[in-house]
Amino acid sequence: MPLEIVRNDITRMNVDVIVNAAKPSLLGGGGVDGCIHRAAGTQLLEECMKLGGCAVGQAKLTNGYCLPCKFVIHAVGPVWQDGKHGEIELLRSCYKASLALAKKHGCKTAAFPLISSGYYNFPKELALRIAIDTIGAFLLENDMKVYIVIFDRKSYSIGEKLFANIKEYIDDRYAGERSQSRLERIRHSNEAHPSICEALPLSYQVGYSKKALSLDAALEQIDESFSEMLLRKIDESGMTDSQCYKKANIDRKLFSKIRSDRLYKPSKPTVLAFAIALELSIDDTRDMLMKAGFALSHSNKFDIIIEYFIDHGNYNIFEINEALFAFDQCLLGA
Repeated sequence: MPLEIVRNDITRMNVDVIVNAAKPSLLGGGGVDGCIHRAAGTQLLEECMKLGGCAVGQAKLTNGYCLPCKFVIHAVGPVWQDGKHGEIELLRSCYKASLALAKKHGCKTAAFPLISSGYYNFPKELALRIAIDTIGAFLLENDMKVYIVIFDRKSYSIGEKLFANIKEYIDDRYAGERSQSRLERIRHSNEAHPSICEALPLSYQVGYSKKALSLDAALEQIDESFSEMLLRKIDESGMTDSQCYKKANIDRKLFSKIRSDRLYKPSKPTVLAFAIALELSIDDTRDMLMKAGFALSHSNKFDIIIEYFIDHGNYNIFEINEALFAFDQCLLGA
């Protein structure tokens, strides 16, 4: 997927460029800055000494030396004061300047830390929101694989209210699923008794009288495939193909495979990514999943989180992935 949140050590990321949360002097320091300088070796410091520092909100590029990346972009983030001294715009500028440098030097993959969220005390939730919004906007217009690298759980958080709302939504759906499961077990255990079967809803009785179709007849009734439904929905939405797969956080090569193969079998996160990009209703989302052989279940935390965002009319895939990451679920996209 073009944008992915990962838990890792940024100095071990095998990408074209990593971004360093640097001080204005560019001469190293603590936190991510110090780790990158130690991993790159003394040559990085020697090159940085020739750059003459860097203004807050801007970025400069060096070689990667002993790091697994080709380049290091040194972005100088703002120190958080109270949010009234231009901190938000300066942090957004860091990401824009870094992405522009990466693009200028032909980088196809990049890894960012949460700039300013450590020693500079920028609120982590706000820092993450700025990072995702700015990188996400860039990826809608450019082809690049970007990672936001979180070192540990303490370095990451979504809003407490959002986390609590999703948790409550999950708990409610789990409880409903358990109650439904008990009812189903009762019904199945009584299927052998005609008197009870007669008391069941009509949908439960149909199976006792309806004649099964022959295999050939059943095969003749094959519905449209996932690929066909996806392309139809894209046409109906008025979006271009590229607008859709970028909004879905899907790689262009994967979309080409889906478009060229009527019977392509996607993963569940891929199907849901397109459903989110197309802003499908919950019923249409279930229909699209069914085309690919999947379903939404209230016994699956991943599914409930997706349903939560659709129910609340929030189709921002990057915000959804924030929540999925917070609950240790796989992310949308491919």
